[in-house]
Amino acid sequence: MITSTQNAKVKEWKKLKTRKYRNKLRRFIIEGEHLVEEAAQSDWTMVEVIVSEGYEGQLHNKVNGSIILVSEQVFKEASDTETPQGIAAVIEKKELTFKNEPYTLLLDSIQDPGNLGTLIRTADAAGFKQVILGKGTVDVYNEKTVRATQGSLFHLSVLQGELEDVIPKLIDDGIPVYAAALEGAKAFKEIEPSSSAALLLGNEGQGIADAYLQLSTEQVFIPIYGQAESLNVAIAGGILMYHFKG
Repeated sequence: MITSTQNAKVKEWKKLKTRKYRNKLRRFIIEGEHLVEEAAQSDWTMVEVIVSEGYEGQLHNKVNGSIILVSEQVFKEASDTETPQGIAAVIEKKELTFKNEPYTLLLDSIQDPGNLGTLIRTADAAGFKQVILGKGTVDVYNEKTVRATQGSLFHLSVLQGELEDVIPKLIDDGIPVYAAALEGAKAFKEIEPSSSAALLLGNEGQGIADAYLQLSTEQVFIPIYGQAESLNVAIAGGILMYHFKG
C-alpha cells in the first residue's frame, strides 16, 4: 500500500492533471466507479487502477491493468473530486484517425470543459460516431471534460483535427456540413434530415470563425421564442444533432 503523498507514483498521478504531462506520457486519469467501469468494458488500455483502502466496491475485480492500493489520504491527494469514490484509473491514449463518418460533430474553440464533455456525451446518445476538435478547443482529457462525458469518451472517436482540411473532405464525400450561426442562416427545421450530416459548432462567446463558416454547406440557427439572448452551446448542439440524425 502507498501511504505517502510524496511517493513517485502519487506525484505522477497529480502531474496527469496537466495537459502538458498528459501529452508527454500519452496517458490520462479517470475517477469514479462509472467511468472506470466504462473504460474497463471498452477497448482502451487501462495501465493501472488506483484503489483506496476504504473502497468497498468489487469493481477492481473486473478491470485490467495493475491494481495499486493506497491510503485514503493518498487517494484524496490524487483525487480531483470533493467526495472521492475510492477508485480511479490511468488510461493510455488511443491513436485515432479521421474518417468520413456519416455523422460527425465539428467543434471550433469550445473552451468550457463541461460543455465539451456534454457535447461528446450527447453526440454518443444521438448516434454521431466522430467528434473533431479544432484549434482552441479545451483538452478532451481534462478531468472535468472526461467526467462530463460520463463514459461516452470510450464509445466514439474523439480527435484533434484541422477544420479547414476536415470540412472539405466531408463535403467531397457527400456529407453536408451544417454550421450553427445567427446571421445569414436558415432555421434548422427548414432542412430535412438525410442519411448523413456533419454539424459545426463554435466558441461560446465568438461563435464559429468566418473561414469555417465559408467552407460549410449551409448555416443554420435555432429560433428563440423567449427573451434569452442565446442558447448554451451544448444545448444547441443537442437540438441540432438529434434533428440532423433524423
